[in-house]
Amino acid sequence: MMNNIFDAIPEKFDAEILTRLIDNEAVKIERIVSRGHSSPDSGWYDQNENEWVMLIQGEATLAFADKPSITLCAGDFVNIPAHTKHRVDWTTSETETIWLAVHY
Repeated sequence: MMNNIFDAIPEKFDAEILTRLIDNEAVKIERIVSRGHSSPDSGWYDQNENEWVMLIQGEATLAFADKPSITLCAGDFVNIPAHTKHRVDWTTSETETIWLAVHY
């Protein structure tokens, strides 16, 4: 069955929308939709698996505990090795920011 990354995005939403597209022992693929959202102030993501993330639409800034922040635009992607402390500092509130995240 065919699906589309832009399907089922409401016009208004209070919290980020996380949709699990694939989940098995080897890989987890998620669509994340943000609009002006950022990580909680309480800390950093410190994941046990690697994460490859691509911005499909929108803009965002990723911060890292041990290196400079990066700003992503549509089409940009980054690989985040396991246990690399990171957080989302900013996403544009002008439009949806659509992420494709692959955890492996």
